[in-house]
Amino acid sequence: MTSTHRTATATASETKPVPRPGRWLALAVLVLAVLLVAVDATVLGLATPFLSEDLAPSGTQLLWIGDIYSFVIAGLLVSMGSLGDRIGRKKLLLTGAVAFGGLSVLNAYASSPEMMILARALLGVAGATLMPATLALIRNIFHDPRERSLAIGIWGAMASAGAAVGPVVGGFLLEHFWWGSVFLINLPVMAVLVLVGARLLPESKNPAPGPWDMTSVLLSLVGVVGLVYAVKEAAAHGPGWDVAVAGAAGAMALHRFVRRQLTLPAPLLDMRLFHHRGFSGAVLADLLTILGLSGLVFFLSQFLQLVQGRGPLEAGLAELPAAVGAVTAGLIAGTVARRYSVRAVVAGGLAAIGLALAVVTVLSRSTGYPLLGVVLLVVGVGAGFSFTVTADVILSSVPKEQAGSASAVSETAYELGAALGIALLGSVVTGVYRAFPTPAGIPADTASAAHESLGGAVEAAAGLPGRSGPALVAAAQDAFVDGFRLAAGVGAAVLLATAVAAWFLLRGQRLEESVTH
Repeated sequence: MTSTHRTATATASETKPVPRPGRWLALAVLVLAVLLVAVDATVLGLATPFLSEDLAPSGTQLLWIGDIYSFVIAGLLVSMGSLGDRIGRKKLLLTGAVAFGGLSVLNAYASSPEMMILARALLGVAGATLMPATLALIRNIFHDPRERSLAIGIWGAMASAGAAVGPVVGGFLLEHFWWGSVFLINLPVMAVLVLVGARLLPESKNPAPGPWDMTSVLLSLVGVVGLVYAVKEAAAHGPGWDVAVAGAAGAMALHRFVRRQLTLPAPLLDMRLFHHRGFSGAVLADLLTILGLSGLVFFLSQFLQLVQGRGPLEAGLAELPAAVGAVTAGLIAGTVARRYSVRAVVAGGLAAIGLALAVVTVLSRSTGYPLLGVVLLVVGVGAGFSFTVTADVILSSVPKEQAGSASAVSETAYELGAALGIALLGSVVTGVYRAFPTPAGIPADTASAAHESLGGAVEAAAGLPGRSGPALVAAAQDAFVDGFRLAAGVGAAVLLATAVAAWFLLRGQRLEESVTH
């Protein structure tokens, strides 16, 4: 061997980062946080009837109890991602975890609707620190791109598993304990996360971050919360002055936010990230995918329970094929994307979801579970492939110093997509449902209650004599299924269009093959 060759080999070995020992144990700690946030997002819906009975909130207060958590998370994700880049992602994650655990106790023992709303809002602040910090730490712990792809796949798989396990865990707890127990399960998980994470997680941050601009934080919060609130209120109650004011204030705040970021020497969010076609394409694909999928996610449980007569636990188990598909696909997504191409995997995954949603348009009240199970499996596989690869693209498109901000943009796209999807597709379902013809002989007040929601129809029909009750429920169920099918059709169109857009936007995009120097 020549001296030149020996020198080159030695130099390469010196510059190649050594894999961090304990990195897979560190990942296990990070996915605990993801699992917890995913479970927490699903269990409140199950606890709402019990919580309502105890705290006796008004209808408006109940809506705020349900919505304030997601509003605050959506409004603070970018700010918290940027804060983690500045003060350290490990410090932010562990601080947020301690706060999340403490605030879970406050939620569990809330004694009034006002206290519950405040507790949920504060829990949202803590929750906003967890998701971007976990992804940003993955970006900095795993230097090898192939290992990082697998780590992101595991991260996404745990999010899917948490969403699936949440209703099952929540149902079990509510059958044996009081409603506050769904919050107290956070404590042991958070204790493990903090104690183990303090030892295993490495600290990482931007070495030259600049100040954390509070004006930008407030503009981001007002902008996102204003828009999300306007969309949700317009869907639930129709347009009104409050919707117009909130929407206008949100749009103006976001406009000011963008202009301010372009002039600051150390912006909260570097808008130049969006000049990268892969980054922008992946974020847009995530937003539109969640938008198109939200109709299925939001209304499927009602279809399984109120139309097909399954119990809560059986309905939760019936939705498991989606989680199985997402977990399986997420774990192999990076390998498949390198074998073929990023755009083939993302566009193919989105097209698979779109075709599965198209099948939902032929469902009826009597559709058997095998078809539903296959549809959910295909949706899970498509989502597992597309979300894992887009997350990898988003993290790989930016310098590791900005990983927190990039992760936060990705998470904000999910939140906005969900809000827009539930609002738009919810309006479709509600519009079709409320137009169903009332069977003859139904009292006006009963008919009015039945047209509010399918649950209201089932409850109202219980007090009707003879065949009037079953006739009212059948008419309501048929109308709900018609609305559900139409929403699935709209979702299918959105997903198929997004698949085409992803094919072009992600052209030439590839996942890293080896460590870059």
